[in-house]
Amino acid sequence: MQLKLATQTKDGIQIVDCSGRIVFGEESSLLRETVKKAVLENSRIVLNLGEVNYIDSGGLGTLVALRTSAQNAGGTIKLTNLTKRVGDLLQVTKLLTVFDVYNSEAEAIESFRKAA
Repeated sequence: MQLKLATQTKDGIQIVDCSGRIVFGEESSLLRETVKKAVLENSRIVLNLGEVNYIDSGGLGTLVALRTSAQNAGGTIKLTNLTKRVGDLLQVTKLLTVFDVYNSEAEAIESFRKAA
């Protein structure tokens, strides 16, 4: 299933809902463009990965690159609603130590409030 993205703003925080596969190619490019545009509008981004069923190495690379780009622009990207498969992949690759990960969108939004 191709990657589908939907963006919305909640409490001044940009939410990017991802559904499908984050893989090298069009999907990674689409995610990269969407998030980079979102960072220009809002420095606080939550990636909701609850409907992502597969990520390959190119997709992981894209997530890391987006995190770095956001930080360089003074922004923050947090991940939420990881599926077991995606959570296990981030754990095996030690990327859980790189990203701020939350169980729900509400928790991720609240974490931005606490930091402010």
